[in-house]
Amino acid sequence: MTDKPTPMRLPLRGRGASHDLPNRFERFHLEPEEERAGREEQVRKTRFFTDRSRSVIARNSSPDLGFSVSLNPYRGCEHGCSYCYARPTHEYLGFSAGLDFESRIMVKPDAPELLKEALAGRSWQPQTLALSGVTDPYQPVERRLGITRACLEVLLECRHPVSIVTKNHLVVRDIDILSRMAEHRTVMVTLSITTLRNDLRRVMEPRTSVPARRLAAVRALADAGIPVGVNVAPLIPGLNDHELPEILAAAREAGASCAGMMLLRLPFAVKDLFAEWLEQHFPDRRNKVLGRLREVHGGRLYDSRFGRRGRGRGPFAEHLGNLFRVSCQKLGLKRRSYDLATDAFRRPERAGQMRLFDARG
Repeated sequence: MTDKPTPMRLPLRGRGASHDLPNRFERFHLEPEEERAGREEQVRKTRFFTDRSRSVIARNSSPDLGFSVSLNPYRGCEHGCSYCYARPTHEYLGFSAGLDFESRIMVKPDAPELLKEALAGRSWQPQTLALSGVTDPYQPVERRLGITRACLEVLLECRHPVSIVTKNHLVVRDIDILSRMAEHRTVMVTLSITTLRNDLRRVMEPRTSVPARRLAAVRALADAGIPVGVNVAPLIPGLNDHELPEILAAAREAGASCAGMMLLRLPFAVKDLFAEWLEQHFPDRRNKVLGRLREVHGGRLYDSRFGRRGRGRGPFAEHLGNLFRVSCQKLGLKRRSYDLATDAFRRPERAGQMRLFDARG
């Protein structure tokens, strides 16, 4: 990607992307005529497809994530965050990382059963499961489908540890389950809060809960005795980085006990998508934001190497890291951890497995 402004398109209300980008795995990309494309994009409605995957737990060996197994009830995310690093994962499905990612959602109705089957396996070793690691488990369709809630019911039954990250107030719906899990120290919930400004949230994360609602979720979870933290991610130099101390303070006041942060990540097509978004909404800051990103990534917009992709290097990256540490120390916020209890784990029975009863009497 170059520093030249991308061809200007009008932003779409309620969407983070304004068009479909070419899929890097496809040889050809159909670009509709401008007039027809504009009409199609303006009326783009979300469609949901059934994902019949045979397994539901994903594994990773990334040393900088803090977890090695995750569960994603959905693929794609209607929240439509303009910067989402997970957008390129939709290309593996033949979709685009642009509008498709937020309007073509794969749902996994079999996730609870597949999860239970995986936990019943004799080779399974209980460890903190990240929910979801890629796309938000509480995106809008969860209110109707309840797949995430059904998965939590399985985890509660098994007393299996889970760490949840979300931008949606909908997580409070499941306080009844989460509070029972907290009794066994098997749950941690993190609210991702990127800004306290409603105007910035509206264009940057169009279908997420407003900042006040996320803080309200932190308060409700904390009041219910559920460990809750805040993740200030992503930090975007020149756009929301100055809000870091204020966000941490607001989260602490609401009841957060720990915190994390991550620098903006722009893999693959997200670079072009985010540059266009800046041109549409913050043309006066575009060069500053992209310039800062190059500064922390050695002249590139993104460094995919472990340990650097979410932190960066150099004086500005060090400044952000120091600001985060000092703010957390001042507020008494601990570093976010995935260390949850596994000693209460109860392996579930496989479907069709016979129960054994002790003969008494």
